[in-house]
Amino acid sequence: MGDAEPLRTTYAPAAPLDLKLTLRPLSRGAQDPTMQWHPAGVWRTVPTPEGAATLHLSQRGTTIDAVAWGDGAEWAIAGVPELLGDGDDPGDFDVSANPFLHDAYRRTSGMRLLRTGRVLEMMIAAIFEQKVTGKEAHLAWSRLIRKHGEVAPGPAPAGMRVFPSAHAWRMIPSWEWHRAGVDSQRSRTAIAAASVAHGLERTLALGRGGADVLGKLRSVPGVGVWTAAETSQRAHGDPDALSIGDYHLPAVVGWALVGKPVDDDGMLELLSPWPGNRQRVMRIIESSGFAKPRFGPRMTIPEHRSR
Repeated sequence: MGDAEPLRTTYAPAAPLDLKLTLRPLSRGAQDPTMQWHPAGVWRTVPTPEGAATLHLSQRGTTIDAVAWGDGAEWAIAGVPELLGDGDDPGDFDVSANPFLHDAYRRTSGMRLLRTGRVLEMMIAAIFEQKVTGKEAHLAWSRLIRKHGEVAPGPAPAGMRVFPSAHAWRMIPSWEWHRAGVDSQRSRTAIAAASVAHGLERTLALGRGGADVLGKLRSVPGVGVWTAAETSQRAHGDPDALSIGDYHLPAVVGWALVGKPVDDDGMLELLSPWPGNRQRVMRIIESSGFAKPRFGPRMTIPEHRSR
C-alpha cells in the first residue's frame, strides 16, 4: 500500500475511554521516535507482520478516529480496538473498600489496559530500562531507533521512525550499543530477544498474559521477573502482571494505600485483595496522578530494577 492511500476507521468503544490515560504506558519521553502527542491527537509507528505503518488516533467525544498509512496500515487499523483496551474485562473487580482507590478508579474511569500485540518491541523497551534511569533508557531508545528504524510512512511528523526488525537489532555493532548508552549485558539480552522474535510473538496466542506467557518470556537469557511483567503488561494486556523488583513501585503502592513505604513483599500483601487485577490497581494509582512524598533532594543514582 502506498503512503498516499490511508485507511480510516472510527472506533466506538463500549465503555468510556480516555485516549491519553490508556496509551500512557507506551510513552518513552518527548524524543520518542515511535510515538508523539500533538494537540490533534497521537502519532504512533507500528512494526506489523505486513510491513511498516503509521497510525494517527484522535478523540472526538466518545469515539476515536483512526487513520493509518503504509504497507502495514490494514494490520494497524485492525489492532486499534485491542490497542485501546477492547477485550480488557475487569470482571467483578471492586475497590470500594479502599477510599483512595475508590475515588481514583472513579476519576480514571476512561483508563483501559492496552494490548499492542507487539512483543519484541515491548520487550526491548523494557530491556533498555533495566537498572538505569528512565532518562537514560529513553535516550538509548531514541538514538538506536532513529539510527536503525525505517522512516515512518505517510505524513508523520519529521523524525518519526518505525521500530526496527529483529534482524536489524541483531546486526547493530557493539560500539553503537555503547555509544547509545546501552551496556553489554542489556545489549546481549536485546539481541537474544531479537533472535527468538517469532517465538515471542507466538505467545500472543496464549491470551492476555498469565503464568505461561511470563514463563516463556523469561526463557530469554537476561529477562527476569521485572522485564517479563513490563513486556506482558503492554504487549499482551496482562491485568495482573506485577513489576517485582522495581525501585519505585512498592513505595508508591505503600504510600497510596496505607500511607507509608513498603517493600516488594509488602506490596504483594497490599494488592492481595485483587487477584487477577493487581496490575490494574497499579495503573489506577499511576493514572490518578498520585506521587509519593519526597524527602530531601531528588536522587541521581540509577534505578536498580531487577531484570
